[in-house]
Amino acid sequence: MNEWPQGRSGDPAGNRYGRGSGSAEPEGARAMPHVRRDAAPGYRRNEPPLPPSLSPRRGAGVPPQQSGGHDDGYNTGQVYGAGGGGGAGGRSARPRPNWGRRIKWTVLTLVVVVLATSIGTYFWADGKLRREIDLSKVIDRPATGDGTNYLIVGTDSREGMTDDMKQKLHTGGPKDGGRTDSMLILHDGSNGPTLISLPRDSNVEIPSYVGSTSGKKYPATGRHTKLNATYAEDGPALLVRTVEYNTHLHIDHYVEIGFAGFANIVDALGGVEMDIPKGFKDKDSGADFKAGTQTLNGAQALAFVRTRHAFASQDLERTKNQQKFLAAIAHQAATPGTVLNPFKLYPTLGAGLDTLKVDKDMSLWDLGQMFFAMKGVTNGDGKSMNMPISGSVGGNLVWDQAKLKQLVQQLNNDEPVTVTGN
Repeated sequence: MNEWPQGRSGDPAGNRYGRGSGSAEPEGARAMPHVRRDAAPGYRRNEPPLPPSLSPRRGAGVPPQQSGGHDDGYNTGQVYGAGGGGGAGGRSARPRPNWGRRIKWTVLTLVVVVLATSIGTYFWADGKLRREIDLSKVIDRPATGDGTNYLIVGTDSREGMTDDMKQKLHTGGPKDGGRTDSMLILHDGSNGPTLISLPRDSNVEIPSYVGSTSGKKYPATGRHTKLNATYAEDGPALLVRTVEYNTHLHIDHYVEIGFAGFANIVDALGGVEMDIPKGFKDKDSGADFKAGTQTLNGAQALAFVRTRHAFASQDLERTKNQQKFLAAIAHQAATPGTVLNPFKLYPTLGAGLDTLKVDKDMSLWDLGQMFFAMKGVTNGDGKSMNMPISGSVGGNLVWDQAKLKQLVQQLNNDEPVTVTGN
């Protein structure tokens, strides 16, 4: 007796497929009762179901010999039009671009390029810096104070200049550079930078010192001379020793530039804009300026900072012009138009680093700090002044000792400078 009245004998799974099924249900309705047509790909949700006669059947496309020689009406449940990729006609849809991933990799690439360029530029510039001044040879130095003190020196060196350049820049005879044309102390501290010009005709006492080349110690004799003559006598080491001895201010770093280097930096920047309140001429320096705002090229800039015979106060007026110009050149060198423009940045760095001479402990960071401090003077964040003068002796300018003592105390304690100069 058949134990499964609605199926075939021996079909324990209750499968009632194929011909001979005793069920009264239509074959197509019994084929896939668990499939929702409205959920299948290729069908619309509100579309009415197909009649059984149009429903896809198992025997479709199968040779008669494989399906019993005739259509047995078997429904496989296959839904046509729903290919493996889910797209129209069975084609895979192209994935949308992942913009977040693309932007992330683009930014990462730019960061790597900027870092690589910055690191490369640092080592290139560091290799060009001329660390030739050995301050360890300076003896009996005063104690260091707060902040950083730079001694910035402009010399009359003709190093690297051709005869045509000497004529163009009005530098005179073929000197190797035995004297200084300008000397300034730049103090960089927490109360803003202070720029102090030291007149080259300042009357100073030569202290005991050790010769930079001979190594011989020379005792103090009480001898007085002009400040710029000390450079001619034994170079930067004696100049630093003399400045420290006469001011009692510790010099942390030394920076020196000659005529050619100064002019080359200005030309590499494309000139420096200056406001000249009153026009002046000087045949010795080649200066010929009218009043007003104008852009000075290298030769004009050198004439501007060297001129003194056109002024009644001579060296004191010249030091003021030197301060204004150095602050202006530092301001322009630190602008985005220079820093972010490789066609201007690298020529400017090359022109400066090829001619700057610095102490052996000077780093690129220290040099950068110096330029930004100079820029701060231009922006009004700092103070510029001449060394206070009380009179003269034998044509040399005498420093005001009371004001000098107060000035050095304020600098060493990194206090706001209230002392006024000439």
